[in-house]
Amino acid sequence: MQTIYAMHQNGSDNLEKEEKFLFYSIDAIQDLYLIMLSSLIEICKKESEFLHLSSQKHLATPEERKPNQKFIKNAIFQILSENNSLSIALETRKINNWTLNDDYIILLLNDIKQSKLYAKYMSNAVNNFEEDKEFIANLFQEVIVPNDKLYDYLEDHKLTWIDDIPVVNTEIIKQLRAIKPVEGGNLKVPKIFKDAEDRDFVRDLFRKTVLNESELAKEYVDKTPNWDTERIAEIDTIILKMAICELLKFPSIPVKVTLNEYLELAKEYSTPKSSIFINGILDNLVKELQVGNRIQKMGRGLM
Repeated sequence: MQTIYAMHQNGSDNLEKEEKFLFYSIDAIQDLYLIMLSSLIEICKKESEFLHLSSQKHLATPEERKPNQKFIKNAIFQILSENNSLSIALETRKINNWTLNDDYIILLLNDIKQSKLYAKYMSNAVNNFEEDKEFIANLFQEVIVPNDKLYDYLEDHKLTWIDDIPVVNTEIIKQLRAIKPVEGGNLKVPKIFKDAEDRDFVRDLFRKTVLNESELAKEYVDKTPNWDTERIAEIDTIILKMAICELLKFPSIPVKVTLNEYLELAKEYSTPKSSIFINGILDNLVKELQVGNRIQKMGRGLM
């Protein structure tokens, strides 16, 4: 949807170039995931360095010489730093953002140490796995994710990440809460595509929508009697074309799945009334297409 919208805005008709950018943008989501998750490892490293340097000071206080190490001994930090799946992915994709920009790690660490979550967690020196896990999940969700400077850094680093940030952070929080006290913590870096068929779907939906835009538009033009077609938000027209494309050209996707997905897109990316508008058009169109036997779905329960 976003790539097609960008094509419209740029007046581009270079399908190959835009498709390449589409896959580049999708692939970059994994880098964002790795950057966000590895921030936890780097925060722990930075605090370990700070405690060590403080203990070596000539006039170190008793607290500095023998600090409460509960934070740096958190079991989740240990699991993340020793996780093979994560280590291999960071190395393979050459993720070194925090080495080059450790000022953001220092900023996040300072925010953490000023938080009530940290104060409560550090009130004793005993590490308990469930407490460790809950603390890190809450810390990520309540302190790291909302940090405006971190958000600005990510936005400046790659503009396409703006809409990916909530999805990635939600996945990380889900994974943190599911970690088990076993080797590797049962955490695996998720794949961007489930399989080759999943990737093919992205390519086919993009191509079939772009190459058939005029034909797809004809399907809904006469379904909007109270709307001047030129007044319909451009995002709405793209959503309609993509939805109609799925209905007509993707026999393995259930009608209900298509309708639900595109209504959610409208709620997220278009005007407040768009989902109602799009729902009305698609609902009437599906009935018409089914009467004309133009929707051909394969498999049980696909209608």
